[in-house]
Amino acid sequence: MSEFETVRPTEIPEGAKVLDVREDYEWEAGHAAGAVHIPMNEVPERLDELDPDEDTYVICRTGGRSAQVAQYLTVNGYTAFNVAGGSGAWLEAGLPLQSETGEDPIIR
Repeated sequence: MSEFETVRPTEIPEGAKVLDVREDYEWEAGHAAGAVHIPMNEVPERLDELDPDEDTYVICRTGGRSAQVAQYLTVNGYTAFNVAGGSGAWLEAGLPLQSETGEDPIIR
C-alpha cells in the first residue's frame, strides 16, 4: 500500500492544487479560496479531472475523508497530501475562505 503525507494548512505552497472532497452543502457554505471541488464519492469517476503530475492537497472538514482520498490517489499514481485538521484547521490558520452563497463563508 502506498503512503501519503499529512501536512498542516500553513505548509501548503501558494498556488498549489487544493482538492475539497466534502459534500456540496459543505462546499457551498465555505471552502478554501481557489480550491477545486470533487465530493469524495465522485473522485473515482472524475479522476481524469486531476493531473497525476501535480501535487494535490486533499481537504475535508476534519481530515478523515481527505485521508481516504489521499490514499486512493496515491495508490493510483498521484502525489497527494492529506491536510491535517481539514477546513477547521484552515479557518484557525486564518487562511482565505470563500463561499458559493454570497454570504460570509462558514465551515460545516
